[in-house]
Amino acid sequence: MSVQPVSGTDVRVRILDIAANAFMQRGFSATTIDDIADEVGATKGLIYYHFRSKFDIFLAVYEEGMRRVSARVAPLSDRPGSGRERLAAMSIAHLENLMTDLGYHNVIHQGVREQTSAALKAHHRDQLLALNELRSDYETLFGNVVSDGMADGSLRVSDRRLVTRTLLSNLNAVDMWYHPVSGQGHDDIRSLATKIVDILIGGIAGDSSTENPVDSEGDGTR
Repeated sequence: MSVQPVSGTDVRVRILDIAANAFMQRGFSATTIDDIADEVGATKGLIYYHFRSKFDIFLAVYEEGMRRVSARVAPLSDRPGSGRERLAAMSIAHLENLMTDLGYHNVIHQGVREQTSAALKAHHRDQLLALNELRSDYETLFGNVVSDGMADGSLRVSDRRLVTRTLLSNLNAVDMWYHPVSGQGHDDIRSLATKIVDILIGGIAGDSSTENPVDSEGDGTR
């Protein structure tokens, strides 16, 4: 039986997948090229064949993470439906991507936090700021759909920017507590994502409740 050769593209993607999880678990500073090479099952030479430095790997993980989530979410922004329906579909797709590509999302968050770090070299900071423009474009995609919802009456909001940033911040915060469960399939992930989006967009307050939730429990200390 012949052995199928592994293409350079496949190797590069495997390096990025491994690096994303390594950066998430250990942090960028504590992760070494040796760590990545060991987990890939390759030599350091192979890693350096594809990337000049660890920071270049970090940037590539960031860019690939944005490419993947954008490819999944962007087509939903202009499909038929109200602004609210499209915003919910985009949010669910965002969470599905986050839960399946958790390491990539974590690296994006690290990149946003580190863009003003004094420890970064000037050219590294410039590269990171350029990638953060991709994230700004992604935020604009959500903002445009929020505007559509405001215009068609499906969203009762008055501040597009505040709503967009609050929604995305809450979606992204899921990576702080979500952990993959053995045997969890796509349907399970989609179900969880749908429940979270229903809370964020649908809300948790009753439509006609006039009861003060603090006063209803006496002194509110329970």
